[in-house]
Amino acid sequence: MDIRTIARAANVSIATVSRAMNHVPTVNPKMAKRVWEVIDELDYFPNTQARALVSGRSRLFGLIVSEITNPFFPELIQGFEDIAVENGYEILVSSTNYDPKRMSHCIRRMLERKVEGVAVMTFGIEEPLLDQLAKRKVPLVFIDVGPRRPSISVLKVDYHHGIRQGVQHLAALGHRSISFVSGPMKLHSAQSRVSAFSQSLQECGITPDPQSIIEGDHTMEGGIAAMGKILDAKLPPTAVMCSNDMTAIGVLHKLYRAGLRVPDDFSVIGFDDIHIAEVTIPPLTTIQMSRFELARAAVTALRAHVEEAADSAQNREFSIQTNLIVRESTGFPRGTMADLQISKDKPKATR
Repeated sequence: MDIRTIARAANVSIATVSRAMNHVPTVNPKMAKRVWEVIDELDYFPNTQARALVSGRSRLFGLIVSEITNPFFPELIQGFEDIAVENGYEILVSSTNYDPKRMSHCIRRMLERKVEGVAVMTFGIEEPLLDQLAKRKVPLVFIDVGPRRPSISVLKVDYHHGIRQGVQHLAALGHRSISFVSGPMKLHSAQSRVSAFSQSLQECGITPDPQSIIEGDHTMEGGIAAMGKILDAKLPPTAVMCSNDMTAIGVLHKLYRAGLRVPDDFSVIGFDDIHIAEVTIPPLTTIQMSRFELARAAVTALRAHVEEAADSAQNREFSIQTNLIVRESTGFPRGTMADLQISKDKPKATR
């Protein structure tokens, strides 16, 4: 079965079938409806590679992520695919595992498959490698920062808004000693989150302490190791903010193994709001960065570069908001309730 079979069954020309299948807007709606009814009736699956050869378009978007094992990225991939498919595109996904060699392999796969655009959602840039895409004028989307070239868009994440909400939440509860477990400091996103944390402390009248910032690696194991260092300090903090939820889950695990309770002994805040954050014990207070909004902005930017006139789809920026989601892993600093009880029970002074 091929496109000729569909044309005969629908009693239209081969060209009409082709235009209908490619969603060309000038096709008569009644004819397009008849074509799709025949396609459904005959259970026909078009040869997308052949269509790409004829049309010169692959209708394929590439998506490069850092790692598949972090739940943040599968959720991002799902949203990206849903939105791309809704708009008539398929996706090709690759993960780098933070390895430049793997990044080079990812890019090669993208070029071999003739992708029409690539969303680089790695929160870090290997610019010499990405030049391979830019030189071929493949539209690109980056998170946070990207080369200032035509057909490149950047998704600017407002880290400060959500992190400031988190710091203000802890400060309102009475916390004045707060540690921060960052991501790898070679990543621009990690630097931005640390900067937002320090600035937010100052806004709350708390002097930032460089010793309170522990470098992590965005994994549960990194969170466990970082929390171990925090517990070894002479004066441990009363609250810990983390650069992502996987780190925060590692922190929760370390505290549980140490016989400490959250939030009675330590308050913990994550970042990302992955689905599993709702069912940790206790449910994790975290800063939400919507994967759906990232995915929608990325697909929107790529479609603009591919489908709009070259002069109307130059450098674009999209703002991605962050917001605090309060659950049960944050509370008053340890000892606060006991102090309140002592104050309550203390007899009033008599004249």
